[in-house]
Amino acid sequence: MPAVIEDRPTKQGARTPLVVRLLVLATFVVILNETLMINAIPRLMESLQVTEQAAQWVSTAFMLTMAAVIPVTGWFLQRVTTRQGYAIAMGVFMAGTTISAVAPTFTVLLLGRIVQAAGTAVMMPLLMTTLMTVVPEQDRGRVMGNVTLAISVAPALGPAVSGLILQLGSWRLLFVAVLPIAGAVTYFGLRQLANIGEPQVSSIDWFSALAATLGFGGLVYGLSLFGEKGAHLGQSIAFVTAGATIIAIFVFRQLKLQRTGAPLMDLRTLGHRTFALALVLMCVAFLAMMGSMILLPLYLQNLRGLTPLETGLLLMPGGLAMGLLGPTVGKLYDRFGSRPLVLPGSIAIVLALAGFTQVSTTMPYWQILGLHALLMVSLAATFTPIFTLGMGALPPNLYPHGSSILGTLQQVAAALGTALVVTVMSARASSLVADGATEAAAQLSGMKLAFVIATVLAVATIVAAALLPNRASTTTAH
Repeated sequence: MPAVIEDRPTKQGARTPLVVRLLVLATFVVILNETLMINAIPRLMESLQVTEQAAQWVSTAFMLTMAAVIPVTGWFLQRVTTRQGYAIAMGVFMAGTTISAVAPTFTVLLLGRIVQAAGTAVMMPLLMTTLMTVVPEQDRGRVMGNVTLAISVAPALGPAVSGLILQLGSWRLLFVAVLPIAGAVTYFGLRQLANIGEPQVSSIDWFSALAATLGFGGLVYGLSLFGEKGAHLGQSIAFVTAGATIIAIFVFRQLKLQRTGAPLMDLRTLGHRTFALALVLMCVAFLAMMGSMILLPLYLQNLRGLTPLETGLLLMPGGLAMGLLGPTVGKLYDRFGSRPLVLPGSIAIVLALAGFTQVSTTMPYWQILGLHALLMVSLAATFTPIFTLGMGALPPNLYPHGSSILGTLQQVAAALGTALVVTVMSARASSLVADGATEAAAQLSGMKLAFVIATVLAVATIVAAALLPNRASTTTAH
């Protein structure tokens, strides 16, 4: 995307460009909704008469829609100005929020969440590509630290914010409260936002777009069915197999288009070793974060008897710590590089998750708060460096594709993490209940097993962190 920069040039130590600050604010508001419904799952089960596995789709469908739409946004953002892209994204998001607020049935609520997610999907690559275009290399860690507020802290704060709102009444208030805030952000943003770059006429391979949607959708949907009792086992395997097959077709299609035309996702980005390693680390860390964020509210409300407000207050310190540390971590990265942050952070992620494998009906609340805070702080120490390092390792012409792949796989990892932990927990609990165990004991055992699996997966972050260079090797040409 050619840069026609209307903000003042950024010198080291200068303020973050206005266009980036506006996009960070808007992205924070829309991404907060990714996890806003997690605390409301018990309420939805009661209000709309749906199962736990069905209710968790209000979060999974949001993430999955983003994964399906983000690949198309690279093409879309090339055809519109920054202001047009911003207006369309926020308009679609507010339409989805309105549909969700008035939804008479669970199906309509799910539709509203999908529309919300379609608007949210445009904001992430718009923010990331703009940042890489207008911010010089020596300042990216600091600026990316602020971006961490939007892409990582917003979903971390979702359960805490929703806990406070749910104390006031129906789950519908979660959407009613967001609507005027989104409206104000849209109005202010359109008044102040400057265009970065010029629209370009470009084509899109709709077969690739369809394959990405069906492939990732089938994979996650099939995985989620594993928690729905043994009768769905054959159907689950069929969806997972079909999804994986379509994803393979999608990959081959992109490799062909790289030689003959414009791919939807340029997989040459994966040929840059630093970007590929950062992608692995980000996916596993996000999977672990979303998995724990699904399990903890269920544990605290269903097994410990806490209200949504109490749950939100208990989880809020960790989310706030993550947010406050984001800019500091960015500055430390600019000064010292990735290794002093990412390697200790990855180790601490594994330790925090290992601590959660010991949950019980009598574990002290201070211990839960401490483990959650350790997990969030550790994620803060890893997310900012790996986003900055990974994107910085790419040449400028691959920035849109890099941000598209990063955003897509982040959402797929989050969706898989959500589906995985619910599946493991439900399957384990159902098995124990069938053997005569009490419902509470069975659910606790299922949660512990889910945390064990998350811990084992998180070990991969340590391996990836150890292989990452301290600085990006590619010199960015402006």
